[in-house]
Amino acid sequence: DTDVACLYHCDFGDPQRFSQMLQNINNHMSVYEFDPMRVKIVTVVHAAGLKFFLEDLSGTPWEKETIDPDLYKRFVGLAKYGVEGYLCQITYKRLKIDPAKTRKDAFLKFVPSGVATVAELQAKGFYYNKVG
Repeated sequence: DTDVACLYHCDFGDPQRFSQMLQNINNHMSVYEFDPMRVKIVTVVHAAGLKFFLEDLSGTPWEKETIDPDLYKRFVGLAKYGVEGYLCQITYKRLKIDPAKTRKDAFLKFVPSGVATVAELQAKGFYYNKVG
């Protein structure tokens, strides 16, 4: 219920690109003085982007990777201002990832489909933004 609403689409697994997205969200929020009553930002996450929101990468396509924990800490910092992560259940099923591996923060929400959620949010007036 704000005048400005934006979704950031994260379907990529590149940590530098994810870091850039977090910086863009931070910059975006700063214009509105980090006031969640003035701007609403959500990330819609599917495919390889999901790995940034898992506690444990074992048994996933990314099990040999190491992710800098500061990336998620930065997301947590943004969540204090109302930023949410919408995680695609189809990705969990397709890649056979146990949803219990997901971090337990309340600002993370499961959605039936990432791409369907992107379209739904756009229909509700959310501006679409994708980094890279």
